[in-house]
Amino acid sequence: MVNKLGAWCALLSLATAAFAATPFTGIERKVRRNTISKGMFSKRDTDPTLLYPAYNLSVPIDHFHNESKYEPHTDGTFNLRYWFDATYYKPGGPVIVLQSGETDATGRLIFLQKGILHELAEATSGLGVVLEHRYYGTSMPTPDLSTPNLRFLTTEQALADEAYFAQHVVFEGLEHLDLTAPNVPYIGYGGSYAGGFNAFLRKLYPDVFWGTIASSGVIEAIWDYWNYFEPIRVYADQECVSNTQKITHMVDNILIGLNNSKTTASLKSVFGLPNVTYDDDFATVVGYGIDSWQGKVWDPAENDPSFDEFCGNITAKSLLYPEISSRKAAVQTLLKEGGYGSEISVLTTPLLNWIGWLGVYTVNSCQDQDSCYGTHDPASYVQDDITQTWRSWPYQYCTEWGYLQTGSGAPKDQLPLISRTNTLEYESIICVDAFNITTPPDTDAINKWGGFDISYPRLAFIDGEQDPWRPATAHASPFNTTAHNRTNTASQPFMLISGAVHHWDEYGLFPNETVNVPPNFLPPLPVRDTQSQEIQFVLEWMLEWSEYKLAHKQEI
Repeated sequence: MVNKLGAWCALLSLATAAFAATPFTGIERKVRRNTISKGMFSKRDTDPTLLYPAYNLSVPIDHFHNESKYEPHTDGTFNLRYWFDATYYKPGGPVIVLQSGETDATGRLIFLQKGILHELAEATSGLGVVLEHRYYGTSMPTPDLSTPNLRFLTTEQALADEAYFAQHVVFEGLEHLDLTAPNVPYIGYGGSYAGGFNAFLRKLYPDVFWGTIASSGVIEAIWDYWNYFEPIRVYADQECVSNTQKITHMVDNILIGLNNSKTTASLKSVFGLPNVTYDDDFATVVGYGIDSWQGKVWDPAENDPSFDEFCGNITAKSLLYPEISSRKAAVQTLLKEGGYGSEISVLTTPLLNWIGWLGVYTVNSCQDQDSCYGTHDPASYVQDDITQTWRSWPYQYCTEWGYLQTGSGAPKDQLPLISRTNTLEYESIICVDAFNITTPPDTDAINKWGGFDISYPRLAFIDGEQDPWRPATAHASPFNTTAHNRTNTASQPFMLISGAVHHWDEYGLFPNETVNVPPNFLPPLPVRDTQSQEIQFVLEWMLEWSEYKLAHKQEI
């Protein structure tokens, strides 16, 4: 059954929007930090939700009645939200489904207008779809987000949702056409978590999805994902990396090595964070600059400039914040006590500028520091009504995916980019206090589908050379030695975008936004080339479809 958005969904949408508008708490900041698909920073002229009506498909809450982990089972259904654009559709063209992943799918609607979804739809005479993931946006299977009701939030169930969608959807205005699989070819696309999702979709439902593209697709679930920072360490400005490592080491030498309450208090005060109670919470705030690398995007409207601003600050040769010059003596004392007395002349200005940048970036806007940055209060995790949308992704990574970004996991002979107080125990606080999960995630529930070795005809892997999630993708080598490079073919494309960070091929521009003047091409030439090749191999997949249908017809 297909229907327009109902009153319940409208109320849910309003509740979600109201929640999102409130200031971030320490919990929400941690969730954002550990989310694979970071928020989008688009500055758009037209709200895409005004251009594309939302629809719902009624799908089963529980696809697996033989699995005990979903007990008690239910025969109920819920509304899975989607949008579509049939502007370019002609009979014989594919249905191209962009899976939105671990976020409200309204943030993906722009891709119906520009980016690889739009480009593929135009090139193939296809119909573009944005499909929401269960337990995100308004696609809520249960009335609240309590731990018992989150038992249906697994990648396995969500994959079954998308297969069910492809087999049952009827598009408004096209009711006279059977656009379900396998009657027409379905092509899946996703970036980040949704990229890995699409890799599994092709392998588990090959008779439903003719082909899929995994962009920055995380295909290997990893509990301690300290490797997140390795591409940053290798590809970021090396002076910025060195200063970050040394100052972070200084912080750890004080917090972990000295373990002196007076010196620790001085350290927190000089950073403007005297009222952050726990050392690991404090160290997490100090590391915000490095965390922002993933937000680097070639499209100026989507780009988060925080990382470049941070690095520009800590590599500047002069003090950029005269108002904190009075902290110079305290900074130099801390450098000495933290083991960097021999580099005081080199690190004083970078550290002062780090403190100044952090103040502008977050500290100065926070009135209650423990409320803003604290994550240790169990009472903060007890709310589980339908507006507590922060619970969905942590439940997924606490139960199946892992990806806890630690500093403690870095090799002992290597200076990490974030504090070693960022341990598995610290990053798992949310698992214990929000869901009473005290054991590591069941990563085998994901990796049983192939992990680094997953492959299938008409399954493409597109990754970013400098992506912090690269160590969990098909292009993990050399950051993860258990992964191996592959041959790039039309049937099984394997492409690494030079200079790219996170799913850069997903983005696009309107014709009037394109820049064709060197050296600052927009989109960048490596992105253009990748998108062109994606269009080409999908067209080849469509030729295979035509040949397959012809052969099947002759057999009949």
